[in-house]
Amino acid sequence: MTLLDNRLAESFCVREDGLAAHVGNTPLLPLRRATFGLPQAVKVFAKAEWFNPSGSVKDRPALNIIQTALANGDLTSGKRLLDSTSGNMGIAYATFGAALGISVTLTIPASASPERFAILRALGAELILTDPTEGSDGAIVEARKLAIEKPDLYWYANQYNNPANWQAHYKTTGPEILEQTESRITHFVAGLGTSGTLMGTGKYLREQLPDVRIIAFQPDASFHGLEGLKHMPTAIKPGIYDESFADETLEVRTEEARAMTLRLAREEGLFVGISSGAAMVAALRVANKLKDGVIVTVFPDSGDKYLSDVPLWESPLPVGAALSLSKREG
Repeated sequence: MTLLDNRLAESFCVREDGLAAHVGNTPLLPLRRATFGLPQAVKVFAKAEWFNPSGSVKDRPALNIIQTALANGDLTSGKRLLDSTSGNMGIAYATFGAALGISVTLTIPASASPERFAILRALGAELILTDPTEGSDGAIVEARKLAIEKPDLYWYANQYNNPANWQAHYKTTGPEILEQTESRITHFVAGLGTSGTLMGTGKYLREQLPDVRIIAFQPDASFHGLEGLKHMPTAIKPGIYDESFADETLEVRTEEARAMTLRLAREEGLFVGISSGAAMVAALRVANKLKDGVIVTVFPDSGDKYLSDVPLWESPLPVGAALSLSKREG
């Protein structure tokens, strides 16, 4: 028996309490080639959130939202869980809904990737498609409308305003990062979507390490190609979001994020989604201003849900990209 066989055997023997037991405790990965040219004392790490059961960081808030609602008696037998989604949160709801016998209805922009639709339908979620030109805000409006019209049918999870969202990251993501960096983290970088990752993780880290810097990033315009992220100045602001919380908010262009997503695949062997590319762009922008520090960001999901974006994956990588990275990002 190999060491791997032994670990697998131990895992099967010990972890018999369902999918919920496997949410969180994701690896913290060092970035090496993509950080070429940074001072040796500057380190960049990313939480590999695709290790969660449904494949994204959204497992954390989805599970906590469901468990909290069940414990409070809000989500009762016979009611369907209703929420808006751009994809990953819906997949997380559908995953745990299937495992727990909870019916799930999702409003989702018709522009979401084919992979997301295929996964959601495979998991048995009911999908209500909304105007693609209205993005995630259009899905929010439709979910609110349905919740008001049919309160006996739906329990509205309301991820953008539900404190169980950010509390999931306060209870799990923050403590994991603190432990994995041995309390050496100096900067935490997270994207703005619902803002749950930033708010929950950031609150925990700031309580434990008052000098830690909390950096948010968002798309640079209202019309963008960064699924799951919001341009806060022009979007419906989540109720859980405090715009004064972050020490700094950076803007990332879609083109930058796409180029970085390909580079992470080709240079780091990390097949991640476009929001992860955006996270890396933001993290490097912070890193290039430092002489020493430990930066942690979150890679929300893998690239599986973006495979239909053929131009992204088949683009040529510029020669010498790794060698010139630090100069170009500065």
